[in-house]
Amino acid sequence: MSFTVAIVGRPNVGKSTFFNRMLEERKAIVDNTSGVTRDRQYGEAEWNGKKFNLIDTGGFVAGSDDIFEKEIRRQVSIAVNEANAIIFMCDAESGITAMDEAVSEMLRDVKKPLFLVVNKVDNSERMLDATEFYSMGFEHIHFLSSISGSGTGELLDDLTALIPDTPDEAAEKQELPRFAIIGQPNVGKSSLLNALIGEDRTIVSEIAGTTRDTIHTHYNLFQKEFILIDTAGIRRKKKVEEDLEFYAVIRAIKAMDEADVCLLLLDAAKGITAQDLSIFSLAARKGKGIVLLVNKWDLAEKETNTARDYEKTLKNRLAPFSDVPVLFISVKDKVRIFKVIETALQVYDSRRRKIPTSALNDVMLKAVESYHPPVVRGNTIKIKYVTQLPTVVPSFAFFCNYPDDIKQPYKNYLENQLRSNFDFKGVPLRLFFRKK
Repeated sequence: MSFTVAIVGRPNVGKSTFFNRMLEERKAIVDNTSGVTRDRQYGEAEWNGKKFNLIDTGGFVAGSDDIFEKEIRRQVSIAVNEANAIIFMCDAESGITAMDEAVSEMLRDVKKPLFLVVNKVDNSERMLDATEFYSMGFEHIHFLSSISGSGTGELLDDLTALIPDTPDEAAEKQELPRFAIIGQPNVGKSSLLNALIGEDRTIVSEIAGTTRDTIHTHYNLFQKEFILIDTAGIRRKKKVEEDLEFYAVIRAIKAMDEADVCLLLLDAAKGITAQDLSIFSLAARKGKGIVLLVNKWDLAEKETNTARDYEKTLKNRLAPFSDVPVLFISVKDKVRIFKVIETALQVYDSRRRKIPTSALNDVMLKAVESYHPPVVRGNTIKIKYVTQLPTVVPSFAFFCNYPDDIKQPYKNYLENQLRSNFDFKGVPLRLFFRKK
């Protein structure tokens, strides 16, 4: 089950600092549009063996007549509708503000777990001042410091207690392949779904933030059977493009959790955007198979080698994980849409591929002999044995004498050798180095 937590609150209360601490990395996705400067952040956090999606909902629209009403209300509304739990963050340093009160009023009737988090409580004096937040009347209140990390463990304990225990993915019974169609608004997601199943089936949301269930379509034609997870069907309305884009990303993240392979749809005229790259990176971190679909190729101006050059540019932006299939399609003219199915099924099979240990060692130990790991601090690194781990995402354990001394360039070399000798196109690989 996909579990999503949204962080809401006014600006400058420390949401991004808290977000980075939860992900244990510095991460910011910047979306620059005319008149808008906004940091949007999406990621996956883990605590006590339980993983959950984390979404930061920051930012104002500059120059709006009523900034709070027009932007923050919509952002909070979308996050509240889509998330399983809400973190409402305030700032102990400035105390309760009118804007905090306005956000709290929106959250009064929320029928989901809600945690009031008072940030910047990093000394006893601040802790005493922060007690005023009890007057806001929320049941679950946590006092913490995002910078130092104090108090975050208790909050994470309460959050992960809401996530039901699920059996190990590897032990679950293998069901039908699941393919999620994801991408920006108006790139042709609904049209692709309709073309594949041969009928009109779209989901339309009248207003930004309306909650709709993800649609699962059972495909069983031409001796191929799988589940299509549709994240399309949002009607663009004037002046709410930014919110629909934000809404689409949340839906894509949730659909991604259910999918085996993600079909990332791009507009040929626009190419791959910063938001597409963030979704691509998140899918790779989650270990999902990925197929890139460049739609509206019929409208692109073409010369000799246009597709080759386009694909090269695309893969340069996807580096280091650039071993993904790229298909140039036209949903409108139904060009190569059934090649999409074949490719997605190939990636699905690659993701499930198990390499016999003997074959793996024959290939990889020869690759190690051809190019030895660099000597570190006078130590000669020797890789003795390789085996594939019993996980859903293809993972490989390399047993050696100094596992901590193997640097990223050599890890990249080993991954490239795995990809060139075994078919893992479109599939993220995980390499682990262990003491022999």
